[in-house]
Amino acid sequence: MIYVKKIQIPDLPTEKPRRLYIDLPRGYHSGEQRYPVLYMFDGHNVFYDSHATYGKSWGMKEYLEKQKPQLILVAVECNPEGFRRLFEYSPWDFSAPHPIGNVQGLGKVTMDWFTTVLKPEIDAAYRTLPDREHTMIGGSSMGGLMSLYAAVEYNHVYSRAAVLSPSLWVSPKKLRELIRSHPLASPTRIYMDMGTGEIDKRRRALAGMFETAKELSKAGADVSANVIPGAIHNEAAWEKRIPDVFKYLFNEPS
Repeated sequence: MIYVKKIQIPDLPTEKPRRLYIDLPRGYHSGEQRYPVLYMFDGHNVFYDSHATYGKSWGMKEYLEKQKPQLILVAVECNPEGFRRLFEYSPWDFSAPHPIGNVQGLGKVTMDWFTTVLKPEIDAAYRTLPDREHTMIGGSSMGGLMSLYAAVEYNHVYSRAAVLSPSLWVSPKKLRELIRSHPLASPTRIYMDMGTGEIDKRRRALAGMFETAKELSKAGADVSANVIPGAIHNEAAWEKRIPDVFKYLFNEPS
């Protein structure tokens, strides 16, 4: 069952409240079991086509109803005002071509809220398994970059991350420096991927993903880096990868 609430993040205010989505597994209200939690970025694109920016969601609602994984999924809508999503979902300042211009990286503010406000509220309100081994995070594009950032900078909280089509072009030098300076606890499992149809300079982008995966592995993570033939940069493409993401994050046998 999916509950939708309107919230504000005090340090990341919007003109209109953003939506918080909480999906509880079937049987939650009839038992006492505790569950792992997957947090996701771009919550408006996760469950409902009618809420999605481009009219197509990840289809996560249908996947969860069919497969019935034993977890709680919490998804947070981004700031939809102008280019504010880029501000919230970048750990570092960067510049982009017109009309975006200079972006102030508020990723740390975003993750501090996820970690010190949202997670404690979810753990208090629902029967979660609150330890790091059962706390996951995921997203795509800039949300993929943020998931990777969270898995490294906040590794004491998140042990598993789904990093789909990450925006690794944002401050790649700072990303490598971050990984090299943060030994990762065990277990840390990171699923990464990139579609060959979503990138112009394919070889450079793919090389960047594999170099990032190599650095993560050196830091102590178990990493699965995947090239998806023909896949483009949209929710319909990410929906097709959901089964592989869940299989890897939960360390299920092939």
